[in-house]
Amino acid sequence: MSQNLWWCKSKTKCYALPKGKRMKRQKGMKRHSSILFVKDCSLKNMNFNRSALDSGNRSNRSTYEFGRTYVVRPKGRHQATVVWLHGLGDSGSSWSQLLESFPLPNIKWICPTAPTRPVALFGGFPCTAWCDVGEISEDAPDDLEGLDAAAAHVANLLATEPADIKLGVGGFSIGAATALYSSMCHVLGQYGNGNPYTLNLSVIVGLSGWLPCSRALKNRLERSQVARRLAASLPILLCHGQVDDVVAYMHGENSAHNLSSAGFRNLIFRTYSRLGHYTIPEETNEVCNWLTRNLALEG
Repeated sequence: MSQNLWWCKSKTKCYALPKGKRMKRQKGMKRHSSILFVKDCSLKNMNFNRSALDSGNRSNRSTYEFGRTYVVRPKGRHQATVVWLHGLGDSGSSWSQLLESFPLPNIKWICPTAPTRPVALFGGFPCTAWCDVGEISEDAPDDLEGLDAAAAHVANLLATEPADIKLGVGGFSIGAATALYSSMCHVLGQYGNGNPYTLNLSVIVGLSGWLPCSRALKNRLERSQVARRLAASLPILLCHGQVDDVVAYMHGENSAHNLSSAGFRNLIFRTYSRLGHYTIPEETNEVCNWLTRNLALEG
């Protein structure tokens, strides 16, 4: 964790606050070393002034180094490898621990850590993020440079896997958005900057996320018969909680609709009435069962 940040957590939610930004201690809060744990915390309560927001805008381009990658090796015969992308301010470590408990012995999980970068959503203060984000919405401006860099990093992690291994990308929150961006690169055969994307993906999973670059997706698919064919056959699982107070449920619902209308026909959208911005056993069980079916894993 960055020494310049305070953190507040609610279950698996994680948000960054600038050090020195005070929060009134509420019932359920406790401080542990440099971490502030909070039972419930929402981004809508975090207000930053405009000058701070502008300091993290997308015009300030830099090269950021990706963090440590954690690998969960298959306990059985290796049939698939899935890169799993964490949420904003998190790391690959926390998800690797959860994924290791999944009853999926034939999957190798690769859990990278995003670069630490200024994030406009947090007033330009740094935290781990796959790309810059100023607003959580499928209609917000997209950091194409950051998304391309993240998708390329994922592709590099999967490029050395054996030829007979099925490949997938999944993620939570901004990690889910980045996974969906990888699916777009896959079906279009190129990154947003026009460079070729040659990886063949078999599955995409997005939990509590949103679809970046949604406005241009349908038009770009209509220009290519190959892209339409790939989109129609790519299995995608999206899951979203109806009481998500970070990435609102409507963004997940709109993302599923936009993908379906663009031609992604092998898509399932699961909703959970009491789920916020975290995961629960009901959801992870759905993910495990779906992956077993769509990757044709051994029982």
